Amino acid sequence: MATTASQEPWAELLADGREDERLVRQAYEGARAPLLRPLPEGLHRSLVKGLTDAGIAELYAHQAEAVEVAASGSPFVVTTGTASGKSLCFNIPALHTLCSVPTARALYLYPTKALAQDQLRAIASFRLGRSVRPAIYDGDTKREDRSAIRKRANLILTNPDMLHTGILPNHASWSDFFMNLDVVVVDEAHVYRGVFGSHVSNVLRRLRRVCVAYSGREPLILMASATIANPVELAEDLTGIDGFAHVDRDGAPGSARQIAMWNPPVTDEALQTRRSAMAEAADMVTSLVVKGARTICFVKSRKGVELVAKLVADQLADAHPALRDRVAPYRAGYTPQQRRELEARLVSGDLLAVVTTDALELGIDIGALDAAVVVTFPGTVASLKQMWGRAGRRGRGLAVYVAGEDALDQFFCRHPDEFLERPVEAAIINYENERIHDPHLLCAAHEWPIVPERDEAFFGARTRANCEHLVGVGELIERANGFSLRRPEDYPAARVSLRSGSPDAFAVVDVSGGEILGTVDSARAFTTVHDGAIYLHMGRSYSVAELDLSTRRALVEPFNGNWYTQPKKETDTYIERLLDQRETMGVKLSFGMVTVAETVIAYQRKRLPDHEAIDLNVLDLPETTFSTQALWYELDHDLLQDDFPMELLLGTLHAAEHSQIAVLPLLAMCDRWDIGGLSTNIHPQTGGPTIFIYDGHPGGVGITQQGFIGFERLVGDAYRLISECRCRSGCPSCVQSPKCGNLNDPLAKDGAKEMLKRMLDR
Repeated sequence: MATTASQEPWAELLADGREDERLVRQAYEGARAPLLRPLPEGLHRSLVKGLTDAGIAELYAHQAEAVEVAASGSPFVVTTGTASGKSLCFNIPALHTLCSVPTARALYLYPTKALAQDQLRAIASFRLGRSVRPAIYDGDTKREDRSAIRKRANLILTNPDMLHTGILPNHASWSDFFMNLDVVVVDEAHVYRGVFGSHVSNVLRRLRRVCVAYSGREPLILMASATIANPVELAEDLTGIDGFAHVDRDGAPGSARQIAMWNPPVTDEALQTRRSAMAEAADMVTSLVVKGARTICFVKSRKGVELVAKLVADQLADAHPALRDRVAPYRAGYTPQQRRELEARLVSGDLLAVVTTDALELGIDIGALDAAVVVTFPGTVASLKQMWGRAGRRGRGLAVYVAGEDALDQFFCRHPDEFLERPVEAAIINYENERIHDPHLLCAAHEWPIVPERDEAFFGARTRANCEHLVGVGELIERANGFSLRRPEDYPAARVSLRSGSPDAFAVVDVSGGEILGTVDSARAFTTVHDGAIYLHMGRSYSVAELDLSTRRALVEPFNGNWYTQPKKETDTYIERLLDQRETMGVKLSFGMVTVAETVIAYQRKRLPDHEAIDLNVLDLPETTFSTQALWYELDHDLLQDDFPMELLLGTLHAAEHSQIAVLPLLAMCDRWDIGGLSTNIHPQTGGPTIFIYDGHPGGVGITQQGFIGFERLVGDAYRLISECRCRSGCPSCVQSPKCGNLNDPLAKDGAKEMLKRMLDR
C-alpha cells in the first residue's frame, strides 16, 4: 500500500516549518521507473551465475551501455545518480576480464578506505571463487600480510595515497601485477578536483608510465562520478588520455523525494543573528529518529559533526534514553577499528542516524535511508545533490538543506528558486601546477629515469623544461639514460601529501587513559589542537592540555565545560610574481603568485549556546608560510574620496573582502574555506589600500583566477549580498565570516556597500 503524506515521519516537522516560516521553499521530485536491459551476451558463465545468484537477472540501461563500451576497448566515465548502481558499470567488465584471463589483474582506486571495504563486500557477494581474488591494500593492511597479497590477489582495492607512497615507488615488488594489469577503476572521480585532484592526476600519469614500462601497453581505465558539468574533460585531465565515452542515461528507478530549504529563525532583528544551523539540525535529526526515520546528517567540519552528534545524543538521553546509542558521528581521523564498527552498525541498521562529514557522501552502501539533512551549503551543487540522493531508497524520502548564518547560505535563502535551479559545476584541476607537478616528477624519477622524448606522453610537452628546472635547483641530475634523482637514496613520495600541504599529522592522545583518539593534519593542528583548544571526538569534548611540537602530539583530557574556542591569526602577503593585470571599475586589478604567512597568536573562548565571547588567550606558535595564486586590487583616492575617514577605511576594506570571499564560490567550484583574504589600508608593495583574495592551498588551483576573470560579477554579487541584508551594521549573513582570523574586527558594512556601489558605477 502506498504511503500517504500524513503517514510520512517528517510530515509534522514540515508542517511546523511552514507555520513559523523556517521552511522557506519546498519542492518535490517524482518517482522514476527503471529502464531495464538483459544481461549482455558473452559474459563469463561464472560471472553470469554470480550475478543471478545475487538477484541480478537484468541490468539498468546505463549499466548495459557501460559494459558494451568497455567491451569495445574504450575508456568511459559514468555519471548517473546516487544509488543508481554505478559500481556494476565497472565491476562487470573488470570481473569478466579476471574470470576469462587467469593472468589478468585489476586495480580499483577509492578516495576513502570505507569505500574500498564496501566494494570488497560487494565483490565477495558474487562468490566467484578462485577466479577473482580481491584484497584491500592500504594503510590499515598489516605489514605481515602485504607480501602475500601482492602474490595472491588479482584485484587490488586501494586509494591514491597508497598507490603514490607504497605501490609505485616499490614497483619492482609488484612487477607481475603491473605486467598483467588490464583494468584500472577510478571511482567517485568528482572528488578528484582542486589540489587533491591535481595530485591524483600526476599519480595516474605515473601509474600509466609504470604499466607501459612493464607490459608495453596501457590498462583500460573506467571511471564513475557524481553528476558534474565536465565529466569527460575531468576524466581526460586526470589521466592524460583522450577519447573517454560518457555514459549518463540513468536507467535506475528514482524515489519520490520531498526537498526542503530550511532557514533557522532570527534571534536578534537588529543584528540579524539566527539560531545555530547545527542546533536546528540536531532538533531535526532528533525528531526524525523518534519518528523512526533512518537519517543521515552531513556537516562540513569534523568539529561540527561531533557537536551535532552530542546535541542529538543529549536530547535523546533526556526524552528517549533507549535511542541515545543508536545515533553516532562518523568522520575521518578515527582508528580503523572505530571506522569498521560504525560501518557495520550502519549496514546492519543498528544505527538510526549518523552524523558525518562528506566521508559518507560517496557511494558506500549504508542501507535504506529515509532522510538526508545537509547542514549549510556543502560548497557545490554536485555535492549537495549527491548527499540528497542518499534519501529515499524505500520509495520515498526527505532531503533537507539547513542554511547557516553564512553569507552564501542566506543569499540562497533570499533566492531559493535560483538556488534549486543552479546547474552542477565543472571540476577544475591543474596537474601542471608547479608546486604539485615538480614533486611528482621527482617521484617519477625515483621510479625510473625520466626520458623527456618518451615521457612527455605522460607528463606533458614541458617535461624537459621542468626536469631542467629541477636540475637547476639541485634535485635531479641528467645522465645518458635520462633525468635521475641527484640523491639516489632519497624517497620523495614520503614528502608529498596528496590531501594537504604537509605529509605529517599530529596524534591526539587522551592523557586520562593513554588512548590515541585519532590524528589531525599538521596544516590544521595550530588552529584545532593548540594549547587550550576544545577538541571534539566521538561525541565527547576534550581540552587540549599541550600541543607538543617536537613529538607531534596533542595531549588532551576530558572536558565538561560550556564553551568552545576560535583561533585568532595574523596574516601577511608578499607579491612574488605578477601574471596578469587590468584596469576595471576604478581599480587596478592584478592576478599572480603571492606568499602568505600566517601565525595563530591567540584563541577566543565563546560560550555555548549564545556564542558570546568569554575571553582572549595569547598563544606562542611558529609562523607557517605557503605560496599560492591570488587576485588583488588597489583602490585609488578618487574611489574612496574624502568621506572615507581613516578610522572607517580598514573596516570598509575588511567587510568588502569578506563579502567577495563569500560569493566567490558562485564563480568557482570551491568552498569558502578554500579561500583566504587580507585587506590593508597600505600594503608595502602596492603603496596604498589593497584587498587580496588568495587560494587557501599551496600552489593554488585556479579558484582566484576565476575571480579575476569574472571580477565584475564578483563585485556585483558582493554588493547584492550586502545591500539585501536587513541587519544594521553587519552580521554573519553579509560581512561577518566564521573563518576570520581577526575575529571579525573591524568591519564597516555601510562603508563596504558604498565602496562596491562606486565600483559598479564606474
